[in-house]
Amino acid sequence: MSWLEWLHGFAGASAIEWIATVAGFLSVFLLIRRSRWSFVFGFIQVSIYSWIFFDVRLYSDMGLHVIYIGFQLYGWHMWSRNQNQQGQISPVRGNTLEYVSLAGLAIFSSGILGYVMSNYTDASFPYVDAFTTCASLIAQWLLSHRKLFNWTVWIIVDIVAIAVYWQKGLYPTSALYFCFLIMASIGQYAWIREFRHHNTEKQTNDLHNAVG
Repeated sequence: MSWLEWLHGFAGASAIEWIATVAGFLSVFLLIRRSRWSFVFGFIQVSIYSWIFFDVRLYSDMGLHVIYIGFQLYGWHMWSRNQNQQGQISPVRGNTLEYVSLAGLAIFSSGILGYVMSNYTDASFPYVDAFTTCASLIAQWLLSHRKLFNWTVWIIVDIVAIAVYWQKGLYPTSALYFCFLIMASIGQYAWIREFRHHNTEKQTNDLHNAVG
């Protein structure tokens, strides 16, 4: 595909895909800033993409985004309970066993879902699509619970998703996920920095309280 063809497909994308793209960008931007308002824009994004992915026969992604609708409401609830006076949340580390177990779950569930999609539907890229679905659900769960390394899972998902959406001709969406990849990398750095700052501040306060 030439750059001219890519630009033509990009410029000719539907208005509804552009709305979802902008909403998704704003959602991730606010996630990096640890604001619960990210879930409002996330709700708009995933609702629209549920229809878009149905239209291009990415059924695993469609199902994923239907579930995401519920996750946006759940995330809003969880973050609302844990925000500080500035309206932001603080990340929590999580443990190694938790991350390893969830990685195994992602691989196992991707195999099962990919097999079902491959044999019982006309889905495109069934196993790859299944992986982005299962890994994204795990990343979203980690995000809702403020786990520090949810961004690492998103980085892996974004790399795979970019290739899939490019192949399906969803050029604004592939560009969005490229932005997501960059923003997820920034988000991981920002959350690690905040985690270290919060822990240092907590240790200092604990020391002062102990001395006092």
